Amino acid sequence: MRQLPVLDLPMPPAAALQPARRPSAPTPELVEYVTDDVVMPRFHIWTLGCQMNRSDSEEMAGALVAAGCSEAEGMATADLIVIDTCAIRESAEQKVIGRMGVLGRAKEADPSLRVVLTGCSVRDGDQGALKRRYPAVDLFLRPDQQTELVARLGLAGATTADRLPHARATAVAAGAVRRQDPISAWLPIIYGCDKTCTYCIVPLSRGPERSRPYDDVLAEARSLAELGYQEVTLLGQNVNSYGHDLPRDARFEGVRGGRRLGRSLDLDGRPDFATLLRGIDGHRDADGHPRIPRLRFVTSHPWDLTDQLIAAMAECPSVCEHLHLPIQSGDDAVLRRMGRQYTVSAYVELVDRLRAAVPEMSVTTDVIVGFSGETDAAFQRTLDLLSSVRYEKVFAAAFSVRPGTPAARLPDDVPPAIKRERLNALLALQEGIGQAVHQQQVGRVFEVLVEGMRRTAPGGHVEPVQQLSGRDRQHRLVHLDGPVELIGQRVPVLIERAGPYALVGHLTA
Repeated sequence: MRQLPVLDLPMPPAAALQPARRPSAPTPELVEYVTDDVVMPRFHIWTLGCQMNRSDSEEMAGALVAAGCSEAEGMATADLIVIDTCAIRESAEQKVIGRMGVLGRAKEADPSLRVVLTGCSVRDGDQGALKRRYPAVDLFLRPDQQTELVARLGLAGATTADRLPHARATAVAAGAVRRQDPISAWLPIIYGCDKTCTYCIVPLSRGPERSRPYDDVLAEARSLAELGYQEVTLLGQNVNSYGHDLPRDARFEGVRGGRRLGRSLDLDGRPDFATLLRGIDGHRDADGHPRIPRLRFVTSHPWDLTDQLIAAMAECPSVCEHLHLPIQSGDDAVLRRMGRQYTVSAYVELVDRLRAAVPEMSVTTDVIVGFSGETDAAFQRTLDLLSSVRYEKVFAAAFSVRPGTPAARLPDDVPPAIKRERLNALLALQEGIGQAVHQQQVGRVFEVLVEGMRRTAPGGHVEPVQQLSGRDRQHRLVHLDGPVELIGQRVPVLIERAGPYALVGHLTA
């Protein structure tokens, strides 16, 4: 249950999910002139879960477009529905399960409708169970099978089969990654997970860690710079584990040292994550400025927050002053049962060294409450940790057993009511901390990358030339007034007001 910020794109209401309107049949006198041209399906991808899923969905969308498909306006008008699932949160799986009846009725009305389910909910050895849980699905694909989507659907004709992206580099070179955002881009650099977390399904669903070649990542980053992207986020289940599985290379003979926590790794002579950050940051314009102004990465594991990485974050001007570093619990005994293989004191020492090197660093985290064996005293230690570290934001969830994980063999001995009570107490505490931390920013000026119009509640009104929103380098949400022409620009904003989840300011010189 490591939690990245959830991306759950909205679905239409059940009543709207009807089969797409088909072209009317030709009149009898024209039948003999109608050809048998193949009509490629219109597709819709419903993405749940983390940024890695969002990136995977972009790649699948690009493959479908390259094969001749077109993107539907939504699920209601699609001939092909691809569901990119998340198994980290039980609620995400329940959303998909809850739509099976609606999808089943849509398929009865339109037998040509096809449904594909992929992502972390699809694992080896449980095809029968998957079909019972998701009866409307025609095809199940593990995350490592997503490159086979077009071929498995029978959409790869003679003219397209040789263009199918079987690797990320091939997909990028072919222009077959359908990016949805013209300002910020995802760049996956490592797949899978080698960690020991007992509650997490990712090692089973995505396999072991596999780093992309260093030169491939740099090439994609440079292509994003040429396209004018202002911000690039490097992705991985454990993004800062990058490079340990790559072959040694004479170019990296200066790379030495490694982890202080967890299992030891031989990184000598390999391009570690710090080297990769420096390589991307080193792509400069004629004036010496980074061609990619903002470089971010998620999600990091404490094992791989090395001295070399801290130095790179301090010395590379493009690397933003924000780190998402999951702690999961503030109690050492709970951390041992979670398989995290570090102590609270070792984690806090990492945060202290990071903040000493980068004083403006914003730190966010993940917390699981109600894990097996968590006592009231253990939970209180988690609250004490939040009060001490003072995170800008905490992504928290109550523990739910994920079948197939080692934690499924542990007693789920914290009652649901107690889990909810603890979760609410933690969120209430963090809201106060977030308010206090944000209040300290009032009166300061921050560079904000304007991303779009400010979101409002349903029925709310937004003036088209006034309410904008974006993020500063610390990844704080900032609202400001200004013309829509500012979208995509980095502008200085003086902070006037602060809330627990966002800042409000105005443009300044």
